[in-house]
Amino acid sequence: MKRLLYELTESFRIAFAQIRANKMRSALTALGVIIGIVAVTLMGTAIRGIDTGFQNSLNMLGDDILYVQKWPWHNVEDWWNYVGRPPITPDLAGKLNSVIAQTPNSLLEVAVPVAGRGTTAKFGENKVSNVMTLGTTAEYSRILNADFKEGRLFNETEDVAGRPVCVLGYDIAEALYQGRSALGERVFLNGHPYLVIGVLAKQGSFLGLLNFDNQAVVPLESFRKAFGTRRGAELRVKFRDKNRLSDAKEELAGAMRRVRAQLPGERDNFDINEQSAIKAQLDPIKQGIALAGLFITGLSLFVGAIGIMNITFVSVKERTKEIGTRKALGARRRTILLQFLIEAVSICLIGGLVGLSLTYTLVIAVGAAFPAFPVEFSIGLVFLSMAVSVAVGIVSGFAPAWGASRLDPVVALRYE
Repeated sequence: MKRLLYELTESFRIAFAQIRANKMRSALTALGVIIGIVAVTLMGTAIRGIDTGFQNSLNMLGDDILYVQKWPWHNVEDWWNYVGRPPITPDLAGKLNSVIAQTPNSLLEVAVPVAGRGTTAKFGENKVSNVMTLGTTAEYSRILNADFKEGRLFNETEDVAGRPVCVLGYDIAEALYQGRSALGERVFLNGHPYLVIGVLAKQGSFLGLLNFDNQAVVPLESFRKAFGTRRGAELRVKFRDKNRLSDAKEELAGAMRRVRAQLPGERDNFDINEQSAIKAQLDPIKQGIALAGLFITGLSLFVGAIGIMNITFVSVKERTKEIGTRKALGARRRTILLQFLIEAVSICLIGGLVGLSLTYTLVIAVGAAFPAFPVEFSIGLVFLSMAVSVAVGIVSGFAPAWGASRLDPVVALRYE
């Protein structure tokens, strides 16, 4: 054991002496590993960020909310079976809540109608386009996943009376009022004036498609006057136990059939959507990105390994006489094998550390340039990168090191 420890120490000393003596060659050799490690860590960071952003986006939809809508959240080929469905109207929420109240031990808590239209918000000379204006009831507070930066949601009195009050998303309030408080100010939605009574805290966007900070929420009756509800709405139904999603969907389907007075055997004329439907569609995309990333990083590391192997073979050739001398003086095959193997691993470790430093710098830069993208340099990636570096060094250096250890000392001493 003591001899093995001495051999390891001596092998590291010789390895670093060779690296210092051939700085340029060692740097160029490590370049392939550096590129591979940067690719590994960047891809790992990107996949982790995509996964985090994806989960955050799903959380915005609510993992305890079911969406009753006319169309499903997936592509359909038999669209003719869906286009003729009656629209989901806001009055269905009251009927559905009555059924829920009459059901003993119901898994459903409340149904809230939500109608939406795209419009433009104006205040003085300032204007924000593509604002999603939502018309809903005071029960919306029971399904709202966002906090308030300031103010409140409208109450039941303001809801029933259809008063022109609204709650603005964070981005709208910032764009229209330039950093000052929006409470008590007037905003024009679709040309109709509304009194701002609340501003939501910043939420972010859903997969970069739906900006939750670019929404305005108004009482349903006020929404009817400004936009109408002939194009239908949706029902957002909160359920009690997240672990019983399938049971809650089954109960909701039965309740909706009662509300719609559908006969046994009739096909549902509505769809119940939930966040897992989106997850099921996007998971293959995430897996495709991961596989493409693994292919790219694997190719980079393969090229780096070939470079390490080539230079190690060159090093063995250059030091053939040295190997013969050491073997003639009693060096074991294991000693020679460790010497060249550790040299290859050392170059890979140096490349790995440089690659990690570059990746860390790039992650910091990306985080500063795109603060909305959730990038994070994890400790797990550091250990993974070091493990990959060692593995590449062992795999690429073993064949040359094995060849060096098998040299005949007589032949090696005569090598020119």
